[in-house]
Amino acid sequence: MSTLNESILSAAEALPEGGLLSPKEFLHLASRAAVDQTFSRLAREGCLLRVRRGAYTRPVNGRFGVRPPSTESIIEAIESTSGELVVSHGAAEANALGLTTQVPAREVFLTSGPTRKLQLGKRQIELKHGNRWQLALGKRPAGRVIRALSWLGPEQAGTALKFLSNRLSAEEWQAMRGARASLPGWMAQAVSEVTEHG
Repeated sequence: MSTLNESILSAAEALPEGGLLSPKEFLHLASRAAVDQTFSRLAREGCLLRVRRGAYTRPVNGRFGVRPPSTESIIEAIESTSGELVVSHGAAEANALGLTTQVPAREVFLTSGPTRKLQLGKRQIELKHGNRWQLALGKRPAGRVIRALSWLGPEQAGTALKFLSNRLSAEEWQAMRGARASLPGWMAQAVSEVTEHG
């Protein structure tokens, strides 16, 4: 086995689940073409999974055989390597908050980075560049509510906020009130109405 092969495999083994490897990390060992070929071969042999162009991860050996890493672990790796904020899409947030029984068919996330698709075995994950206001309060409950509202739309916003009135802490309501200036008009109004009369 070549040194390049061994270096890539040992780096992959040292990664936590979902950790990402880039061919660029190995250009000190061989030419770009040789590095790319080695990565492609390791992916064909099942030693690595190609997540997207220039990003690979290792499959996980679990109790039930080999599987791709969890979506959460890949998202965490993207956040730590790129510095992006990646949050759940409004449809998933609405479901998690009990505002809809609809379960999203696709795994879609909003990101502060570029829009792109990731492949994890048979699963496809979509990262969509989000508006600044959708990402403003990050992963805290108030941020999750804002994204759920953006998916539900103006017609359902008031009802959804009333439903959440006893489920959110005063601190989270305060955070949503504080974010009103950056929200779309209809959402800022809905937040004002519920927080002022709730």
